[in-house]
Amino acid sequence: MQILITGSAGRVGSSMVDELQRRGHTVRGFDLNAGGSRESGYSEVVGSFDDADACRRAVEGVDVVVHLGAFMSWSPQDADAMFRANVDGTRRLLEAAAASGVRRFVFASSGEVYPENDPCVLPITEEHPLRPTSPYGLTKLLGEELVGFHQRRGTMETVILRFSHTQNASELLDEDSFFSGPRFFLKPRIRQQERFGNMAVAKLLRGFDTGAAAHILARNEQGRPFRMHITETRDMVAGLVLAVEDERAAGGVFNLGATDPVDFTPLVEKMSEITGYPVVTVDLPGAGVYYETSNRKIRETLGYVPQWTIDRMLVEAGEARKARLKG
Repeated sequence: MQILITGSAGRVGSSMVDELQRRGHTVRGFDLNAGGSRESGYSEVVGSFDDADACRRAVEGVDVVVHLGAFMSWSPQDADAMFRANVDGTRRLLEAAAASGVRRFVFASSGEVYPENDPCVLPITEEHPLRPTSPYGLTKLLGEELVGFHQRRGTMETVILRFSHTQNASELLDEDSFFSGPRFFLKPRIRQQERFGNMAVAKLLRGFDTGAAAHILARNEQGRPFRMHITETRDMVAGLVLAVEDERAAGGVFNLGATDPVDFTPLVEKMSEITGYPVVTVDLPGAGVYYETSNRKIRETLGYVPQWTIDRMLVEAGEARKARLKG
């Protein structure tokens, strides 16, 4: 098949390009940034999703679109750009795909449509009420509505995948990682909160900063440690391949991610054993992050089997950290 991957220069997108080419598909990328040289037969369109002409060129001759590209931010100043990319860009891409005769459109949504941080019931299944509390989650819910419109009209088969939090295993112990740095290391967390304008939280965190590197064990204001899903990129790609190739996926909405959530207390303790950094425990304002999302539907419907447990990810993270420190 000829398959278009949007967000092809990103973490999941670039891995998806490689896997689809390995499986014998012809792949085209579509991203604001060039993805670089790849195997013979790969092509790419460099442009914006809200550019109608770029969308038309990207979908020409394509059988399946996998729409991974998105603008992800929790900063108020990014709201306009995020809605242009995630909502209007998705609308333009869907319209171009439908006009071009694309057979299937796979949409990467997010667990933030539920919302994960304030669930009505656990575990969160696909039937959970959709009540996003972040602007990013709202853009993804609006994207789902646009995709559903085309499914109802019968213009294309569609598949919606509600993504878990996704990381490469090698990022887990990297202080410079966009996600793991501020999630598991104190100084990057302080810098993140300052960028967000959360000066009260940044001040609270600075009170724990001795000047030396340290891990942070985040808890909510009642002292409950955080809990969430962390899914390895390769497991996300395996689910995406099923959404592309399996006929049973057509018309479906699936949670995609690791089977088991990760409790931060044992995770951060294991990280500390690897890095030698002390652990600073901080009770942060608010309810905190604590959820479990069920992937039972995609496992039972499509045979999805995640392979990367958090312990397996930590082994690879430790090896990657050693390699970085050696230079």
